[in-house]
Amino acid sequence: MSANPIPAIRGRVQAGAALAPFTWFRVGGPAEWLVRPADAEDLVALLAGLPEAMPLTVLGAASNLIIRDGGLPGVVLRLGGAFGAVQAEADGLVAGAAALDAVVAQHAAAAGLAGLEFLSGIPGAIGGAVAMNAGAYGTEVKDRLDWAEVATAAGVQRLTAAELDFAYRHASLPPRGVVLRARFHAAPGEAAAIAARMAEIRAAREATQPVRARTGGSTFKNPPGARAWEVIDAAGCRGLRRGGAEVSGKHCNFLLNTGTATAAELEALGEEVRARVLAHSGVALEWEIRRLGIPLTEGAAA
Repeated sequence: MSANPIPAIRGRVQAGAALAPFTWFRVGGPAEWLVRPADAEDLVALLAGLPEAMPLTVLGAASNLIIRDGGLPGVVLRLGGAFGAVQAEADGLVAGAAALDAVVAQHAAAAGLAGLEFLSGIPGAIGGAVAMNAGAYGTEVKDRLDWAEVATAAGVQRLTAAELDFAYRHASLPPRGVVLRARFHAAPGEAAAIAARMAEIRAAREATQPVRARTGGSTFKNPPGARAWEVIDAAGCRGLRRGGAEVSGKHCNFLLNTGTATAAELEALGEEVRARVLAHSGVALEWEIRRLGIPLTEGAAA
């Protein structure tokens, strides 16, 4: 472990912190440095003072992430409660990056605002939803976002949806930029209709996805003209196992940690699925789950 390279901030700095408990898969090695800034000003000071060569990873709800067994080098940034405020307005809602997507949907419903029900079907937090243009049930973040405030070493920038240049599961953030909060437009709606739509989304997720398992959400992006689960199923991968990792029998675009899986087993199983799909249908699946860090047997970040 190197000497502490972290600039003096008011938040918490922890060396060698376990990260597996934060992730939905419950796997992965430690952070070299886990940093939790006190507020936006503290975060900007951190970004301004970090050495340029220091790796920086933002850890949100960690619902779509495999942290490799050797852990994450550099700084792992986790935003706490100070970044989770949600404020309803007449024609929209402003949500902090740490606010869970489902909680934001609930706030909108309580305020009688329609159009954000889709967030109740996304397992994550607002910062990650903006950074990856998350979507579900026919709506994506780009369809509802007015602006996002992003912390950088130079300060806080407010970027419009157009400036974020959204694409499928992607937003163009400034280098080493960290989403602080975002505004979504919505419209007054009938409370009963909003509640019914959210209940419908919850029921659909319960019926079709392994929501109570140790999983990471959709593993692969939908390929052009198809759905990932369909080509995975056609290639005979439903229920495929490697060690403690398994392709869900309920929805085969989900990987599961059945209880003893390592990050290496999950990633290797995903690669085996990709190879089988490519051989069967010629479709080259792209990972949607992020895979970060150092494999346990290697000494350098991948």
